[in-house]
Amino acid sequence: MDPATIIGIVLAFGAVVAMVTMEGAHLSALLLPAPMVLVFGATIAVGIASGTIKDFLTAVKSLPRALRGKVEPPAKVIDEVVRLAEKARSSGLLAMEQEADAVDDPFLKRALQNIADGTDGDELRVLLEDEIATRSRKDRVAAKFFSAMGGYAPTIGIIGTVVSLTHVLENLAEPGELGPMIASAFVATLWGLLSANFLWLPLGARLRRLSELDVERMNLLMEGVLAVQAGSQPRLLGERLRAMVPDGDGKPAKAKAATGSSADLGLGAEEAA
Repeated sequence: MDPATIIGIVLAFGAVVAMVTMEGAHLSALLLPAPMVLVFGATIAVGIASGTIKDFLTAVKSLPRALRGKVEPPAKVIDEVVRLAEKARSSGLLAMEQEADAVDDPFLKRALQNIADGTDGDELRVLLEDEIATRSRKDRVAAKFFSAMGGYAPTIGIIGTVVSLTHVLENLAEPGELGPMIASAFVATLWGLLSANFLWLPLGARLRRLSELDVERMNLLMEGVLAVQAGSQPRLLGERLRAMVPDGDGKPAKAKAATGSSADLGLGAEEAA
């Protein structure tokens, strides 16, 4: 689990609370139900209206993934592929069927099953590339949904402020009440900006980043299993896969032992972020 999103959102709202406290204001002045209902309710509603119900459900289902941010580090993927290469050289490609039953990753499971079934290498590459492209398109739907809500929320907040100011103008005969009423009117704009920049846009960006990391992982697996099918030597295969993964400085990681660890890549934590 990578808690970057949870930590970031908590710190962002914490900074707002700290500012309110340092200014001597009261949080109750910001936690007004009416503007919050308008901003959050209308933002979600127009988000649904901008796509399909299926897009909305896909975005909702992606929320746990966005918060957990679990991505398998490249070092673990490479170790697994090298182990499969060693198994294939010692027991033959038919042993991949047994390996397919033991793995949990659906993408790797299908790839190994196709190898055991004798699928042609070129056909297998096309099949895996199509699956990667489909996964990427599906992930973009959820990311686009949250990013769209991040665009709508500030404008909806302004709408709420305009509605509240209209009510203020109806009560000009009570000048003693104008100050609190005007202050309350701008709470809708505040929540529009906060929800967009503290929630919706970060969630959209997070899902895009997780999708990029997942596609990189799947490409690494694809090249690995195709090399296993072609009978590549395990140590050289490990070095080749490590060369495909940039290190912390953006340079190719040094190829070390065929069963390299996260330290070999210098990437475990960074890629999971």
